[in-house]
Amino acid sequence: MRYSQLKAFHHVAMLGGFSRAAEALYLTQPAISEQVRKLEQAHDVLLFTRERKRIFLTPEGERLFRLTKQFFEIEQQIEDYISESGAAIDGELRVIVDSAHHITEILSRFRKRYPNVTVTLRTGNSEDVVSQLRSYDAEIGVIGSLRPGNDMKMQKLSTTEIIAFASRDLIPDSMCHISLAELADYPLIFREEGSKTRQKLEEALREQNFTHRPAIVAEGREAVQAIVASGAGVGFVSQAEYGLDERVRPLPIDELNITMSEALIHLTQRSDVKLIRAFMDVANTVLAER
Repeated sequence: MRYSQLKAFHHVAMLGGFSRAAEALYLTQPAISEQVRKLEQAHDVLLFTRERKRIFLTPEGERLFRLTKQFFEIEQQIEDYISESGAAIDGELRVIVDSAHHITEILSRFRKRYPNVTVTLRTGNSEDVVSQLRSYDAEIGVIGSLRPGNDMKMQKLSTTEIIAFASRDLIPDSMCHISLAELADYPLIFREEGSKTRQKLEEALREQNFTHRPAIVAEGREAVQAIVASGAGVGFVSQAEYGLDERVRPLPIDELNITMSEALIHLTQRSDVKLIRAFMDVANTVLAER
């Protein structure tokens, strides 16, 4: 197995095509194709399949791509270590969060300190966040759990209460809180499976022997917010993520005391990646000032 073969495979997988990989590596497309062919032939493995002029990784290719991500990142860390001399940090930092609300201040401070870094922000539930970090498709995550796994490093951000909320047209302003018995009179709007908010809510409701079949299941906090604002039912959210929306109002739940802890996480084995280290330094500074 040659370094050039792994590099060709990695760029084809990363960029989604042989011609794009050739452009990135300043080689011809036949040269890239030949390197990948030799890698497959030498190890009797099929790494890509082709359908309608598009390529897809085989299961074997997916596993190898996960390893080459680690391999070339370590190569970059070695280069950074050898050449590190206070040079400006640049590149792309990929962040996946269950809610962007928790890190807006940190992101703002990070961008001011490192203006040459492009930050891409995606949303997903807690399962999505952990999966993306483990597959090397993101560097930093925000998750609603303090037990993401032994392979993760964690920095606690905040702890807030989970509350109900509803449209002002559905529940009168005179109602300042809501009981479980009163909740049973309304359609309930839940987050998707994998949401830590939903998981904690369901556990608490089961402990109270409350029947809690959702009327609507929506993917993502924004979707729940929109559905609740339309008057379709009562939703649930951590108080820190409630936001400002004149169409809805918060409703603490009488018999429940559920809290949601948010944390910054990243893979422990990637702690020395320059961008991750820089982001966590900024995050620790911001949190220490609070």
